[in-house]
Amino acid sequence: MLYDLQGEGNMSTIVGMLYGAVRENSERLKSITEGMSQEEVDYKGPGGHYNSAAQLIKHITYVDLNWVYRIKGVALPPSLKHEYGPMIDEHNKLPMVRGISLDTLLSKYEVVFNLLKDDCSQLTDVELDRIVTFGHEDEKQATLRWGLWHMADHNRYHQAHINQIRKWYSEQRRGMEHE
Repeated sequence: MLYDLQGEGNMSTIVGMLYGAVRENSERLKSITEGMSQEEVDYKGPGGHYNSAAQLIKHITYVDLNWVYRIKGVALPPSLKHEYGPMIDEHNKLPMVRGISLDTLLSKYEVVFNLLKDDCSQLTDVELDRIVTFGHEDEKQATLRWGLWHMADHNRYHQAHINQIRKWYSEQRRGMEHE
């Protein structure tokens, strides 16, 4: 199998490479969550002290949606903020997500990913220099180039958390079987 970071045929070179990184991590997210039961999707780790896979997938989706709208150069519509958000709750934590199926979570992620694909097909390498603001606590600045890289990196970062949650869930299930 050959691995490469290429965009679609209608994408400029650098945009395509960055899009390819996001696409690869999108496919990996689907792969590492395959076969999760609802109980496992909602599982919050030992003692219930961690973010569930559901919370993490919803968070990845919302972060990516915000970057899609930064790429578009327009504000995220309030209807989408309501549907996909918020970024954090009143306790500065990822909002609780419970009882939403993996298929639903991944379908919403796929909608956002397809918006990104459409945007990247219209984005030029020169436009990657455009500076946008981001951040929910303090406003930071970044280029769109960094934003696309961040989408891939952020997704992969939280995939490690999902893998850990899956490991704990499996260990818990094995422990219950031996009792």
